[in-house]
Amino acid sequence: MIYLDPALTPASLRPDLDRLWEVSAQKIRALDARYDPADGAPVFTVDGRYTARGWTEWTQGFQFGAALLQFDATDDRAMLELGRARTVERMHPHVTHFGVHDHGFNNVSTYGALRRLALEGRFDASEWERRFYDMALIASGSVQARRWTALPDDADGRKAGYVYSFNGPQSLFVDTIRSMRSLAVAHQLGGVLGGEHDEPVSLLDRLAMHARATARYSVYYGEGRDGYDVRGRTVHEAIFNLNDGFFRCPSTQQGYSPFSTWTRGLAWALLGSVEELEWLATRPEAERAAAGDLDAVLLRAATATADFYLDQTPTCGVPYWDTGAPELHRLGDYLSRPADPYNDYEPVDSSAAAIAAQGLLRLGRLTGEARYTQAGLAVTKTLLSEPYLSTDPSHEGLLLHAVYHWPNRWDHVPEGRKVACGESCMWGDYHLRELALTVQRMADASAPVYTFFGPIS
Repeated sequence: MIYLDPALTPASLRPDLDRLWEVSAQKIRALDARYDPADGAPVFTVDGRYTARGWTEWTQGFQFGAALLQFDATDDRAMLELGRARTVERMHPHVTHFGVHDHGFNNVSTYGALRRLALEGRFDASEWERRFYDMALIASGSVQARRWTALPDDADGRKAGYVYSFNGPQSLFVDTIRSMRSLAVAHQLGGVLGGEHDEPVSLLDRLAMHARATARYSVYYGEGRDGYDVRGRTVHEAIFNLNDGFFRCPSTQQGYSPFSTWTRGLAWALLGSVEELEWLATRPEAERAAAGDLDAVLLRAATATADFYLDQTPTCGVPYWDTGAPELHRLGDYLSRPADPYNDYEPVDSSAAAIAAQGLLRLGRLTGEARYTQAGLAVTKTLLSEPYLSTDPSHEGLLLHAVYHWPNRWDHVPEGRKVACGESCMWGDYHLRELALTVQRMADASAPVYTFFGPIS
């Protein structure tokens, strides 16, 4: 269980945040200067150097979005220009990429960040530049929403469905809930998906249906759904029978089993649910009414996953890669002490911690429950310190001890070690920066709350 320190505040983390941004700037510049885009988007490090991994192109936006977060936090104009130039030069193929479920990662982290910064008055953007960002975001959200599997109407007669993963129309991934922010922004900008015979398809409706499907099939609530139904547990992939649209079974691609919890999937469910809940609260009353009880659905999923994370994570706030990993028992009472990234049995996943911490902080702000806020700050404190913060200038990563796909053994195991450790990944580095920006704005009473969709009071 995560240790909560009531004395920890956002302001008390300012020295750690300042060091983070100093280290971060050097790594952003070094990677941009060294990495050849012809090699594909960087994914994770091997011996401290970023390399690609062909599976799906979902990390490019994190690379260039990192520079925009750096500018946001430090006012370093060179970082703004770097992020803006690379977005224009290299992100356009991702806007119309029909083959992935990751538009909320790639495009909201780049075009969306630039739009948000312009909206906040952080830099001067002409009307045409703002329209360029808007058009990219509207197109991206529509392309994302086009990956659609319809399900039978639910018990209340509401239409149902989900944005399917790159595995195919039968596959609902838990991590796609955070990618729904692409639909949210596109809808906010007036976007509508045009269907056959010019039928208009509401992006808000598809976002709501996907969120309901994720909360229903990907999150557990201790209601006896199966023999492993523990409140707050998540499943990576839900499989459906396309002949009749009915749910068939849980599955996983990156976790240990369908009946254990892949902790990065848990973190995606937490952060994605609470972010969409934040966004929904800003929408007009008519839209909230049309969404029915979606706010209650999202809050239920967010609190369940947050509670599970607090209970099933070591005291430092960094989880092992899967709560059911087969060799965890060899570590003894591992939940009663800080995680050990150098153990001989199972890897930790610091990237899951960076994602979950932001979700905990946002949930604490929305609910007023201090335990979520304190847990988010505790995780942040851990990640801003050794052995997780990478201060070695020769290592291109920022957040150490992250894993990508341990079942496939894609993650690098250093010589003399038995499990992956000491390496970084694009989403881990990005989300550590995003977490740091979130906390930094919390420490500044005059700063607007950091959200993906623009300033809120």
